[in-house]
Amino acid sequence: MKIFKRFWERIVESILTVSGMITTIVILLIVIFLFKEGFGLFNSPAVEKGYSLCLNAGNPIDKLNPFQIKEIFDYEIENWEELGGIDEEIVLFRFEEIFNHYSDEELGENYELLPEKLGDMIQSTPGIIAYIPTQYLPVNRAGVKVLPEEKISISNFFGGKEWMPTATPSPQFGVLPLILGTLWVSIFAILIALPLGLGVAIYLSELAGERMRKILKPTIELLAGIPSVVYGFFGLVVLVPLIQKTFNLPVGETAFAGSVILAIMALPTIITVAEDAMRNTPRAMREASLALGANHWQTIYKVIIPYSISGISAAVVLGIGRAIGETMAVLMVTGNAAVIPHTLFEPVRTIPATIAAELGEAPAGGPHYQALFMLGCILFLITIFISIAAEMISKNQSNNKGL
Repeated sequence: MKIFKRFWERIVESILTVSGMITTIVILLIVIFLFKEGFGLFNSPAVEKGYSLCLNAGNPIDKLNPFQIKEIFDYEIENWEELGGIDEEIVLFRFEEIFNHYSDEELGENYELLPEKLGDMIQSTPGIIAYIPTQYLPVNRAGVKVLPEEKISISNFFGGKEWMPTATPSPQFGVLPLILGTLWVSIFAILIALPLGLGVAIYLSELAGERMRKILKPTIELLAGIPSVVYGFFGLVVLVPLIQKTFNLPVGETAFAGSVILAIMALPTIITVAEDAMRNTPRAMREASLALGANHWQTIYKVIIPYSISGISAAVVLGIGRAIGETMAVLMVTGNAAVIPHTLFEPVRTIPATIAAELGEAPAGGPHYQALFMLGCILFLITIFISIAAEMISKNQSNNKGL
């Protein structure tokens, strides 16, 4: 009987060990896949794949970054002098315009004369910038300069201020508005939820009667199970019109609406985890504090909270994680505008909302697809940083408590 019991224990131990190894390997593979897809963005061309930009050979400009290309094709920059070139008006030329100048007969059978005709047009127009397919480039043609293929750079990605992944000829993957929008909404959500959550946790743990606690605790835990889309509907129907009317705003879908909704969603997690940590404070420590003459509030502040700081830190991390990673509710109430926020009462867009809104439309393997994976990498790193910071704070508090 003992031999069978030991044998069974060994089997269970082996199964648990293998399960742990498989889980760890799967998590590592997911992280590797995430970063592999994300960093592939920086090998993608800044101009739409399969196309190139050509200038007249007399133009001294040899390089254009994605933002400059966008400004040119949006008619925001109209003279080459603004880019350090000649004093010449910029003439935009898109490939399809060639058919307005030449008939099919003039372009030859199967358009074999297209490169020659394009070369003629570029050579005869000093201020031209032509956006044409690579297969029709007038290569080795005197008077024509093909701009070198630029890759999307890390500085353009993290320092860019515009997120326009479908812009042509140069998509804009400026992630700065999305990062700031995510932090803006999440930080203010935690500033709202943390004091309220800790206050309710202290009340449930130390002040509420047993009957009241039995009613409130399950009710609060039930709130954590409500789907986020329901919170989003509540925010869209009730909170957004209220904010718009109260603050006399053009629209109510703002960062403030997102912060309030996220604060409501994070409260159950913060309250539950923090309250459990406080209730785990040994009874002997409470009684010792009271025996030394401390009143109830002094015991809470000087004994219970310092002792349970590790659990409170975990509550904060989980609450922040819920806020940063939330998707649907934020997508519904923040206006979904990829602009740099200056106040809480402006529309914003967060990283999770961007991924949810655009991933289904992004061609697999393309720059847009890879940029969304890169957003996932950023979200992962933010969460890791917050977890490490909370762990360090918790350890410092534990060391101070031991001293």
